Amino acid sequence: MAEQFDVIVIGGGPGGYVAAIRAAQLGLKTACIEREHLGGICLNWGCIPTKALLRTADVARTFQHAGDYGLSTQGWSFDLEKVVQRSRKVAGQLNGGVRHLLKKNKVTTIDGEARLLGQGRVAVTNGGKALGEYQSKHIIVATGARARELPGLEADGKLVWTYKKAMTPDVMPKRLLVIGSGAIGIEFASFYAALGSKVIVAEVVDRILPAEDEEISEMARKAFEKQGIRIVTSAKIGALKKGADEVSTTLEAGGKTETVTVDRVILAVGIVGNVENLGLENTKVKVEKTHIVTNEWLETDEPGVYAIGDVAGAPWLAHKASHEGVICVERIAGLHPHPLDARQIPGCTYSHPQVASVGLTEKKAKELGHEVRVGRFPFIGNGKAIALGEPEGLVKTIFDAKTGELLGAHMIGAEVTELIQGYTVAKTMETTEAELMETVFPHPTLSEMMHESVLAAYGRAIHF
Repeated sequence: MAEQFDVIVIGGGPGGYVAAIRAAQLGLKTACIEREHLGGICLNWGCIPTKALLRTADVARTFQHAGDYGLSTQGWSFDLEKVVQRSRKVAGQLNGGVRHLLKKNKVTTIDGEARLLGQGRVAVTNGGKALGEYQSKHIIVATGARARELPGLEADGKLVWTYKKAMTPDVMPKRLLVIGSGAIGIEFASFYAALGSKVIVAEVVDRILPAEDEEISEMARKAFEKQGIRIVTSAKIGALKKGADEVSTTLEAGGKTETVTVDRVILAVGIVGNVENLGLENTKVKVEKTHIVTNEWLETDEPGVYAIGDVAGAPWLAHKASHEGVICVERIAGLHPHPLDARQIPGCTYSHPQVASVGLTEKKAKELGHEVRVGRFPFIGNGKAIALGEPEGLVKTIFDAKTGELLGAHMIGAEVTELIQGYTVAKTMETTEAELMETVFPHPTLSEMMHESVLAAYGRAIHF
């Protein structure tokens, strides 16, 4: 007979393993099935190892500007193999940590590939060999997503890279083309540029970081161009032509076409959901544009089958997946969680400078009919930013002029990925400008700019 569980989670990424742990905490007999590596793409090939690489880039920039801090270096270099090894070691450490957490919470971990058979049944294979069949009234699909490839822009792992190969390079390209300027593309552009690559970023829309507020996108572009990164927007990109150890393509923008030859290309043109070979045809689950369709409680059209995280659609963020996992499981357990409001989900880009945001952009707020008050405070007006040697950046806040509701917050500059959570908490608590103005911010900190930006929206900024 098939082994019975209260909850079966398919996928052990940041959505899946969190859902499994929360289910076990609530007293549900739980299994987590993972075909490749616990922690998913985020922990093993995404969020965490890229931050390890970007930390190396930050240290490299410190070396490059040591003289600004009264320090002297007699030249510096890097060992690419050791840079990659450190990143992989960090990922490996956390992978083991996830397995420990699942074991600690008495979650049954099954290494293999799952397939839905219908009526609450799941078959698992490993290497083509059947491991067994399992039964549950509640099955959560958390299979994540993978890099999108476009015709003429296919990755080969040698000259044309997806994020996975870009994280484990065997050579440091002297010339690099990054196709796509979302968070992934910009982070890789920032890393490789810091270590000496001549980087071009090509984007098909009219600005980089297109999900961000337009003012922030423009500031980011100027900052990256100042660092020597070339940015081409509204670009039409031709098919890639591969040579022995270089790649050529055409870039058309502004009515001009040029041929570009580089050593390597990184594709960062979005993702597609992992919906294949799951046995979804044995269920009523609907798939649209490679993503599983769910309602606000993460339920699919198949009773007892749920979907969370990247496979369930945008925004494709690890913290969104984790939160959805908790909501889904608590609903199953009969608790009363709140549905996830996408406007309360912060987004972060860990480039140099960093970019972070939550809520509506200024343009979107106006499109939705809000009369807005906008506050801005520049890093140059903050003592801590100047002391750090990071005087370039901006904190921007958007309020509803009638109610004082904080509609959105947008930041660019040093450590803004750590600061944004302050505004996220404020939005979740439905804070107005009054509470934010009355909050005491410590001095000297970068966070003081958050206060000043709120004050600026109401004509009360002190330090600028």
